[in-house]
Amino acid sequence: MAPEYGATCGFFPVDDDTLKFLKDTGRKADRIALVQAYAKAQGMFRTKTTPDPVFTDILKLDLGSVVPSLAGPKRPQDRVPLRDVKVGFAGSMDKEFNQGSELAKRVPVEGRKHDLGHGDVVIAAITSCTNTSNPSVMVAAGLLARKAAKLGLKAKPWVKTSLAPGSQVVAEYLANSGLQKDLDKLGFNLVGFGCTTCIGNSGPLAPEISKAIADGNLVAAAVLSGNRNFEGRVNADVRANYLASPPLVVAYAIAGSMQVDVAKDPLGVDAKGKKIYLKDIWPTTDEINKVIRKYVTKQVFAKKYADVFKGDANWRKIKVSGGLTYDWDRNSTYVQNPPYFEGMPTKPKALEDIIDARVLGLFLDSITTDHISPAGSIKIDSPAGKYLVQHKVKPLDFNQYGTRRGNHEVMMRGTFGNIRIKNQMVPGVEGGVTVHQPSGEKMSIFEAAMRYRQDNVPTVVFAGKEYGTGSSRDWAAKGVNLLGVRAVVTQSFERIHRSNLIGMGVMPLVFEEGTSWQSLGLKGDEQVTIRGLHGDLKARQKLVAEIVASDGKLSRVPLICRIDTLDELEYFKNGGILQYVLRHLAA
Repeated sequence: MAPEYGATCGFFPVDDDTLKFLKDTGRKADRIALVQAYAKAQGMFRTKTTPDPVFTDILKLDLGSVVPSLAGPKRPQDRVPLRDVKVGFAGSMDKEFNQGSELAKRVPVEGRKHDLGHGDVVIAAITSCTNTSNPSVMVAAGLLARKAAKLGLKAKPWVKTSLAPGSQVVAEYLANSGLQKDLDKLGFNLVGFGCTTCIGNSGPLAPEISKAIADGNLVAAAVLSGNRNFEGRVNADVRANYLASPPLVVAYAIAGSMQVDVAKDPLGVDAKGKKIYLKDIWPTTDEINKVIRKYVTKQVFAKKYADVFKGDANWRKIKVSGGLTYDWDRNSTYVQNPPYFEGMPTKPKALEDIIDARVLGLFLDSITTDHISPAGSIKIDSPAGKYLVQHKVKPLDFNQYGTRRGNHEVMMRGTFGNIRIKNQMVPGVEGGVTVHQPSGEKMSIFEAAMRYRQDNVPTVVFAGKEYGTGSSRDWAAKGVNLLGVRAVVTQSFERIHRSNLIGMGVMPLVFEEGTSWQSLGLKGDEQVTIRGLHGDLKARQKLVAEIVASDGKLSRVPLICRIDTLDELEYFKNGGILQYVLRHLAA
């Protein structure tokens, strides 16, 4: 997860505990010896007497300042201390969702004896990514569920609960310790292994719950133990998504609302009417360690990983054919041969200036890679959904974008197709919609891009600060390339996404300090010309955009090319890193 904090990779010291972990998880003795020998040879093995390395920068963290936290409602970096979640949600209702005055609103749920309101948790999921490999938090979740169940606490009836560990080892030690039965009592039944809620595989909410949310325009919430909570990703009905540790996921399923201060407010009452607080059911470190020592054993890892690559019976039934190259199936809706190398000459052509380009989108700050290329569910009326229907795929079998990433036809149709993205060319509208020029027709971004490509009209995208934040997913650059976008002009880029754009032959450009598309008064009906690409383009070169408004007014806007290095420049001149590598292999 190094990209999550802006790094390409992370180094961690190896010590005796590392070797013990490898031994406890069933690694072979020769592999453990190799790790130890390598770490020592590199000077990376740590002991009590090992001197500290010489670092460029040293950051200090007061461990006393570390407190239980969540992240939300829209981004992983939006950390909220547990004690401030209730107040933070109220603030988000005002700032993020423009519904601060309706915080107490409740809507009846048809056929049920309860209503629903803003901030009610409709999804609580212990998910496979990030921390289900950590026995401490998984055992803590089970113990919390055990204590809650003994006191008669239950998940609220409007909460859809699930447990999807990333490893069968987790399922094994939860079962052997009896904790799975306790989780089952609160609705955290095992639903499978692998990506589920985090990537949009939570499944639909109960129809009456979904209807109440829609009827009341409610900001419903999800609490999940993954690392992705970008808007539009988890579930189309849920607008506030919070990341939490597994035991806190269980706690919020019991509380049922982000408007409950789980740090102070009672979660419920026992059979005698006594108020039960989080502190009453939170397991101690000793309780957690006792379970881990007894049930998280080397034997469990050895048993579950002995035949891990054989797969189950269903996996082994899949028929495969051999060969040195992949045999593309033209009828597949999952994997298709992408067009990146079609018509590619042996030597790259000279770069061309961007002449009379149209604007495909005007976006604000913090546009994430999930906005650009969603990973979640595919709507039936979206361009991708229509494509799948045309290819005889039933909506039930759509799966989601993340699973169909091997099919460029699906992924390019989903580019800028997030259900929550807001193109300021179409104010007040959510979703991948734009205005085609010069016709003035409103249509999907995909349809407009294809029409521009058919007419040989280049396109550009304008955005604000921190464009491309979030997980550095390749399709956020690939899809933009396939739509025919020549350049993305922003106030600033996320580091890795900027690099990915270059790798797909899309030029990243930034305004000079103090300039934005808003300050220029852009509406999206302009034509944009950027010269200086043809010829001797240099890294970090200053360029000028000639922007012609619909009334004929010409503005010349200074831009900085964010191709930062000579290697990046070579990739760009080759049309992208794929073409660069292929040409070098062919040579």
